[in-house]
Amino acid sequence: MDGGLNDNDISKVIEADKAHVWHHLTQHKPFETSDPRIIVEGKGMRVWDQNGKEFLDAVSGGVWTVNVGYGRTEIADVIRDQLVKLPYFAGSAGSIPGAMYSERLISKMPGMSRVYYTNSGSEANEKAFKLVRQIAHKRYGGKKTKILYRDRDYHGSTLATMSAGGQDERNAQYGPFAPDFIRVPHCMEYRAQWDLSGEEYGQRAADAIEEVILAEGADTVGALCLEPVTAGGGVITPPPGYWERVQEICAKYDILLHIDEVVCGVGRTGTWFGYQQYGIKPDIVTMAKGVASGYAAIACCVTTEEVFDMFKEDMSDPLSYFRDISTFGGCTAGPAAALKNMQIIEDENLLENCVSMGDRMLGNLQALMEKHKVIGDVRGKGLFLGAELVSDRGTKEPVAEKDVGAVVAECGAQGVIIGATNRSIPGLNNTLCFSPALIATADDIDRITEAVDNALGKVFG
Repeated sequence: MDGGLNDNDISKVIEADKAHVWHHLTQHKPFETSDPRIIVEGKGMRVWDQNGKEFLDAVSGGVWTVNVGYGRTEIADVIRDQLVKLPYFAGSAGSIPGAMYSERLISKMPGMSRVYYTNSGSEANEKAFKLVRQIAHKRYGGKKTKILYRDRDYHGSTLATMSAGGQDERNAQYGPFAPDFIRVPHCMEYRAQWDLSGEEYGQRAADAIEEVILAEGADTVGALCLEPVTAGGGVITPPPGYWERVQEICAKYDILLHIDEVVCGVGRTGTWFGYQQYGIKPDIVTMAKGVASGYAAIACCVTTEEVFDMFKEDMSDPLSYFRDISTFGGCTAGPAAALKNMQIIEDENLLENCVSMGDRMLGNLQALMEKHKVIGDVRGKGLFLGAELVSDRGTKEPVAEKDVGAVVAECGAQGVIIGATNRSIPGLNNTLCFSPALIATADDIDRITEAVDNALGKVFG
């Protein structure tokens, strides 16, 4: 750690933080008698707190974001240069980095065509929902307004995106929610809803979506919004056969397929986008976290040309175009950083590294599963993995949340930051979550799983 703050300085920082900062996802009562963690510096896969303690970050900034690691001066330099030239102009006009990044992004997304810039994943998903609703009025007499979402999926923290939120504990106390958001069953084979397995299970889970469509009325359903791999709901990879059947169902009933890539996008699963692992042809794709690896705020709502064309059909109609704005979608730092972020991933072969290190980590976790009976299931794709903890493998009874928290805390004491499902599914916040940066080395992966091994042994014996 380079430092730059002396003890007197950091004490004032802590004082200011405790007095004025409202931290995310945090109960602040303990800070009346203890100090919050303040991350002072990051380099590569490591970060340092206010006490100088070094941590190996296995969750890419806490929420699967810093895909290319910390301390990338080349990204900071392009941001600085762009801000001096032009920091912002509203998205009703174009910018050089906005135009150039859209071209580079679309080159990675065959079949997609148009990029709408926003500043967060929640906002990108809101734009997608608005597109669906406006299309319902433009094309279907206002009938196809319903948006289907999946149990255990997460699409954001605004009221509209929470209306499409499949995590009941995260939604608690924030209702009432927006109408015409309809839930479909999850596809998690480990906690099976049908007595099937493999491809048969995947097809049955997709058929459950069709059953909801028919119950609601296909002429009322405008879109299906899904994560390619469920993130905060437990790192759920889809069973074989699932996505092929989902695609058939959407085509059959003229339903737009909206893929939420906020977590999976830009390399996290080992391909540019998670949906590309499964041969999906979406109509709308949203993304945020890894787009600029957290170096600047940027999110995108990407559509096919067919969707885009629906909003320029009738120039005489003052309501015909997409009447939306995202103030900070006009910031130029985001696409400038995203361009350099994409170049780094290409130049350093980070997609390939993600695959190889993901395979190594999955193998390490599977070895831990043989050693620790408390691990009921291991799953994931690329450097996006989860280990579900159970008190009994036969019944799959989840371990107590306090014990999951103790494992996370014990890893932290060893200098490794891992994650866990947090205030998501009532009674099922029992999955350890891992999303190390795409730059991870074999030594990094082994250290992460060694810390988990030690922590499981200490907490569960």
